[in-house]
Amino acid sequence: MTTQAQHMVLASLCADSFALGAHWFYDTKEIDEQISHLDGLLKPLPGSVHANKEQGDFTHYGDQTLLLLESLVQHQEFKAEKFAQDWQRFMQSYSGYQDKASKTTLENMASGQALTEAGSRSNDLGGAARIAPLVFLYRDDRTALVQAALAQTALTHNNPITLAGADLIARIAWEVLHGTRPAEAVVAEVDKGLDDISLDMRVRASLDSVDKDSREVIKNFGQNCAIDSALPGALHLILKYENDLRNALIENVMAGGDSAARGLVVGMILGARRDSPAVPPEWSTGLRQYDHIQEQLIALAAVQA
Repeated sequence: MTTQAQHMVLASLCADSFALGAHWFYDTKEIDEQISHLDGLLKPLPGSVHANKEQGDFTHYGDQTLLLLESLVQHQEFKAEKFAQDWQRFMQSYSGYQDKASKTTLENMASGQALTEAGSRSNDLGGAARIAPLVFLYRDDRTALVQAALAQTALTHNNPITLAGADLIARIAWEVLHGTRPAEAVVAEVDKGLDDISLDMRVRASLDSVDKDSREVIKNFGQNCAIDSALPGALHLILKYENDLRNALIENVMAGGDSAARGLVVGMILGARRDSPAVPPEWSTGLRQYDHIQEQLIALAAVQA
């Protein structure tokens, strides 16, 4: 399970980097025109908010996922206060894109609010999507994983609907890592219900979308960052491509919008499947921080949660 957990984290990070090129481009015709054949990591397209990034880098979501991995290794555990301190230091000098959730959280922290209570009210998927390192750390303790996922998400996205989504993502990922087929895990965990009724209804609708075109499904749910749009789209991709991680990530990018947040979830859950091949080797080795990530994954495997 440890090896597959390492593949899971790497797949989640690869999915974010894979989405970097066309992240937040909403016009799928424009994406088609600028990316005629998507089969590798790309530098950001002209006009991207990630203009200072290079091929093999991460979006701000992926950078924070890697930060979480590093924090777990450094502290040998997850404590919300410790990660909040690491996050604050990192984001205060961050040269990449800072979304509204990050800016608001930093402002709240600077105003004197307790670090663990300063999270924005953002309902974006991004805060809940970066939890793959926690799934790795708590691979033997589902209850601890869910608690940590909620605490991590609330640090920057303290909104009930985002927290409900984080709870669902953590439960699905844990089940898949323990041998449940992705589609089976999605259906079973969604059937248990979510704390947010609106999100519950939206993710249930994704269960009936498997036979539909992915671009149309994601457009209809919404290509935007809001979790009640982005998470159903991610679940659609998991259900439709549960045996094909590569094409799941390609279809995710070509569908446009917040492909990075969706990708983090899709990569994590499909990457957690025991009999699933890893992402194409050239994608993972193409990550600019690949060697560092591998070192961190090896170190995290030795941490006793």
